[in-house]
Amino acid sequence: MTDHAPRIPLPISDLNPVEEAVGQRRSVRGFKPDPVPRETVERILQIAARAPSGTNMQPWKVHVLTGKAREDLSMAIMTAFDSGAEHKGEWAYYPKHFREPYLARRRKVGWDLYGLVGIAKGDTEKMHVQHGRNYTFFDAPVGLVFTIDRDLEIGSWLDYGMFLQNVMLVARSHGLETCPQAAFAPYHKVIRETLDLDEMEAVVCGMSLGYADWERPENTLITERAPLDDFVTFRE
Repeated sequence: MTDHAPRIPLPISDLNPVEEAVGQRRSVRGFKPDPVPRETVERILQIAARAPSGTNMQPWKVHVLTGKAREDLSMAIMTAFDSGAEHKGEWAYYPKHFREPYLARRRKVGWDLYGLVGIAKGDTEKMHVQHGRNYTFFDAPVGLVFTIDRDLEIGSWLDYGMFLQNVMLVARSHGLETCPQAAFAPYHKVIRETLDLDEMEAVVCGMSLGYADWERPENTLITERAPLDDFVTFRE
């Protein structure tokens, strides 16, 4: 194993600093317990808020959880998660029916991850444990919960995505890594109660933030990206 991040192979080798931040970003699923200074988190969010938004609406709201607040939310969600009761999000993240090429991509990343942590097909108990690690923020010292006013439309959700990407990239400039987690959305009722959220706020996602533990096998996962020809059309 290594103390350093495994390099993501890219077709471009001479990356400038911005390209490095984007091209080597990954979803980290194992963090060190080392605390992140509040001033660093504030700086990341302040810079990230330069993301564009339609008519400068800035639709993002962020709840930063550390220490007991993070532990309390993790415990509340894990209790609900382990109960076996069904929890549904307020909005659909995935389509009702997957088709190609999306189905194959979804299956591949899932089995690649499970393979790295020694989970065989059909081992539902270990799958449950691995999925539950989302709710401990993969041991990261900082958990972020993002919300949006529920009366805003799809344009504001698009703007929100640019803000989230900024958070992840600026974090890397401070030697930190992240994992954006839609897995929190189905537990919006638990989150609302635990954090005493305003009824207007809809949960968008969670995010783990901290120093990556590169010794963990799941952090060696390097996901594939489709070639340009699959999604780009040049018209002249």
